[in-house]
Amino acid sequence: MNILALDTSTDHCSVALWRDGKVDAREEHAGHRHSELLLPMVDGLLKHHGIAVRALDGIAFGEGPGSFTGLRIACGVAQGLALGAGLPVVGVSTLLALAEAARSGQAVCCLDARMGEIYHAAYAPSDAGWRAVHAPSLCAPADAPPLPTGSWMGCGSGFAAHAAALSRRYEGRLSAIMPGVFPHARDIARLAAREFEAGRAVSAERAVPVYLRDRVALRMDER
Repeated sequence: MNILALDTSTDHCSVALWRDGKVDAREEHAGHRHSELLLPMVDGLLKHHGIAVRALDGIAFGEGPGSFTGLRIACGVAQGLALGAGLPVVGVSTLLALAEAARSGQAVCCLDARMGEIYHAAYAPSDAGWRAVHAPSLCAPADAPPLPTGSWMGCGSGFAAHAAALSRRYEGRLSAIMPGVFPHARDIARLAAREFEAGRAVSAERAVPVYLRDRVALRMDER
């Protein structure tokens, strides 16, 4: 199975190609240049492996949460490539991608959502890969859902932006913290492979970003 995976949900831009269990990936710190970088990165990766888009079995993308603009870019490119080649699509949670990247057992995953909030989820290993202990949500760090007893790995930019608040909230629960982990296409490719194999892909027109938040900025009186 050949799967192309994309992620532009953070400042990083990454693409990956899954080929029957082997993953080759590219990444760049993009800032605000995702739309400029993504398609050339895809083209370079596919050419390196001598694979045309039509030879893929499916396309996966980081569906969110994350940067609103970034999520739209990845979803739009995934849809465009998939529509043109008649391929199915799988959207993968960026928070689940953090757990996959950490590979440390139980993981509490937090991305900085700005405006004093975090995107939060918690996952534990299961026979199927992962099970959600807490589904993705938007919350203040001090109000993050409580974790069951046990040892948890804290991962994601939320732990960099709100280290003190999350450390207090999860005192005695965190075995370690990986604040530098970010959603990456190589982990999205691994997770998507399970979804494709299970028959849970969708048509390109049904692929949508997952924002979790309706507002992108505070009003002047709220700052």
